[in-house]
Amino acid sequence: MRRLPLSLRLLSRRAPGPYAVRREAALPVPAADGSELLTDHYAPDTGAPCPTVLIRAPYIRSGFPWNLLYGVRVAEQGFHVLLQSSRGTGGSGGEFHPWRNETADGVAAVEWLRKQSWFTGELYTLGASYMAYTQAALAAEPPPEWRGAVMQLGHTDPHDFFWAGGAFGLERALVGGLGLRQGDVTSGQLLRGALRMKLRLRRAVTGLPLLDAYPSAIGGRRPALEEWLAHPEEAYWKDANMVETAGTLPVPVSLTLGWWDLSPGQVLEQYARLRAAGRDVDLLIGPWTHTSALEQGWTEVFAQTLRRLRGEPPAYRVRVHVGGVDEWRDLPDWPPPGARAEHLRLDSFDATRGWSFRYDPADPTPSIGGALQSPTQGQVDNTELERRGDVLLFTSEPVERPLTLMGPVRAEVDASTTAASGDLFVRLCDVDPAGRSLNICDGLTRMTGDGRTVVEMGHTAHVFRPGHRLRVQVSGGAHPRFLRNYGTGEPPGAATELVPTETTVGPGSELMLTLV
Repeated sequence: MRRLPLSLRLLSRRAPGPYAVRREAALPVPAADGSELLTDHYAPDTGAPCPTVLIRAPYIRSGFPWNLLYGVRVAEQGFHVLLQSSRGTGGSGGEFHPWRNETADGVAAVEWLRKQSWFTGELYTLGASYMAYTQAALAAEPPPEWRGAVMQLGHTDPHDFFWAGGAFGLERALVGGLGLRQGDVTSGQLLRGALRMKLRLRRAVTGLPLLDAYPSAIGGRRPALEEWLAHPEEAYWKDANMVETAGTLPVPVSLTLGWWDLSPGQVLEQYARLRAAGRDVDLLIGPWTHTSALEQGWTEVFAQTLRRLRGEPPAYRVRVHVGGVDEWRDLPDWPPPGARAEHLRLDSFDATRGWSFRYDPADPTPSIGGALQSPTQGQVDNTELERRGDVLLFTSEPVERPLTLMGPVRAEVDASTTAASGDLFVRLCDVDPAGRSLNICDGLTRMTGDGRTVVEMGHTAHVFRPGHRLRVQVSGGAHPRFLRNYGTGEPPGAATELVPTETTVGPGSELMLTLV
């Protein structure tokens, strides 16, 4: 094995671990079909036996930050770390199909490990996003050497990831298309791709038809993205669904997510399933997005990771960051015991703009804040969004005492629309005495007729302080986080017609909060 490249040695000087690290790059490890999966091996410079951590994903060997955060930072704590590129990616052989082959190739990687002289028989898995999915896939055929899993910012149901609520997750599909692609992709190429997308995104997501417009932002057509867009039906995604498998992992599990992550609901469902199955699981939820958790939240996230990799008892069952008061709380479960549902009718709020709005897909209501991967991600001031005439605002009186939310939030909206289909985007905000409106949680549901529509708005831990007001936004979309509704019911990829929608909200609509 060789010394780390100079760039990594310089990056890792700050807060180094107890061991120096050496690396062997691009090891060929046989996949299930015999293809060579390129794998980087980071090892602590010690003769003592050390456990192994396996991390698998399409983009894991692309360079920074994975080589530092996972390769060096974990290895210098006394672990062999393997970063393996999925089949057909990062120089690995074979053909890449998102979510396919990960079970078989994960099993093949463990089979190779058993033949290595340094492998002690103690295996852990680790990683964020797609790396969490590959861990769930391994659970379909769990190896006996597996000792624990750290699943960060993950998803286990690709259909829900892209089509939750019935509208296509356009922004996440475009960003995912940069990393989930066939061939060798370097960190420099990913950076250039991100810059191209920033410069060309607006034109790409507003051009028609979408199938001809999107390639300008992503550097060419992506067959996988076009498959995702063409298949809203759940049956198409059935073989990729790992929800049940992930909910019964046979090893201790640590779960990490951010309140504005891409699929927090999936992680919380996995936590609930693991708890119901009697598994050893701990949960960390921070004030992060999909891209900020391993930066802003590194101290908390890495501490949780090392406890699990070392086989130590968790420091908590559930640790959540509470918004509004900016504090961490340790809880015995999620939602916490004693939490109760509270229903608030929208007609008890001040309806600033009345009860109807016109949604024009030629000028779609934009996505600002929330579960994005753009600069406006996370919790932001919603003032600009709330100036738009196509966003209804329902605002409560100032609360007189602290109002603490911990658990799911849901809207039940009596609504009618004039087009073939319409979307309801509902967001809860905290308005401070100065008038600043910060988003707390939100959700979108597609409706195809009149009636009561349920909009799941996710979970939150937030305190409305005295003098603050609750505000509910209701609009017809959040583009390009969710692909705009064309109002015609046509398949979205080839559609070219745009039909405005008139939507009316009934006063019997309600907001369901979980209070403690």
